[in-house]
Amino acid sequence: MKLVSFQVRTPVGTFTRIGALHGASIVDLNMAHARRLTDQGETQPRRLADAQVPATMLEFLEGGPAATDAARRAFDYVVGYDSSVTGPAGETIVYDPASVRLTAPLPNPSSLRDFIAFEEHIAATSKRRGQPIPPEWYKAPVYYKGNHRTIVGPDHELRWPLNTHKLDYELELACIIGRKGIDIAERDAANYIAGYTIMNDFSARDIQFQEMACRLGPAKGKDFATAIGPCIVTPDDIQDLAALRMIARINGDIWSEGRFGTIHWSFSHMIEHVSRGEFLYPGDLFGSGTVGGGCGLELDRYLKPGDVVELEIQPIGILRTTIAAQDERSTGRS
Repeated sequence: MKLVSFQVRTPVGTFTRIGALHGASIVDLNMAHARRLTDQGETQPRRLADAQVPATMLEFLEGGPAATDAARRAFDYVVGYDSSVTGPAGETIVYDPASVRLTAPLPNPSSLRDFIAFEEHIAATSKRRGQPIPPEWYKAPVYYKGNHRTIVGPDHELRWPLNTHKLDYELELACIIGRKGIDIAERDAANYIAGYTIMNDFSARDIQFQEMACRLGPAKGKDFATAIGPCIVTPDDIQDLAALRMIARINGDIWSEGRFGTIHWSFSHMIEHVSRGEFLYPGDLFGSGTVGGGCGLELDRYLKPGDVVELEIQPIGILRTTIAAQDERSTGRS
């Protein structure tokens, strides 16, 4: 499944819902499950649906494999109808994407860890500093903890941050944890991944390196925004993770290309390492770090106001961000 989060406006307010893409439509999974329960004769379908297939992504992930299995059954059940199928009380189940607004698929991750797992990337950035790759990098996957409260989604307009002179993109794949666990072995780690999404770890390089000169961070140089989206693809819908092609376009021009299979530290390695003596929780977000050649720092090219940044990894899709002018405020879309 391709899972999304979307906002619906109603007479009583705007609500964020969880859905799954079906062709050019979005299926509301919570409402689809309620419809399936109704047809099975359940007397309180909405209450049971809210418990079994919660309407928001983090709650859904906290439901674990049982919630995913129920959602898949509901999805398969509803797509057997035509698009006019409705919920127990006439609620919309199948949406035209033009009638809703996609947000980040996981708007409020439990935590954010971003790794530096591609050898080509750390080799290039180390060379720019006149240094070799630190030998410690080969001993365990290294990461920093980012700001999980500044997640933005597809087609977001990013306000120019912190008066930086070196605003950069980073072309990454991310995995989302779907089960609680501790001391997870590498061989079992894949069972803890709920799905994958595209991640853009925006970076203000001049600010980042200034603060990291103090042997701590990064912090302000990255914490202003991390983009993810446009959807979360469940592992069963990606046949060969290593074969995924990663592309970054700026204003339609290709700046970066790579392949996920060039990664040195796999997501399974990351999960094993992080979970050693520490619990992982549903909704934890792990970024792969930048694929080799996948950022402006390696190219000595940086973003400017008005640029449109597109990161593409199929079958996930395209994660698009527009960089606002320095004297303009963001529209607040996320």
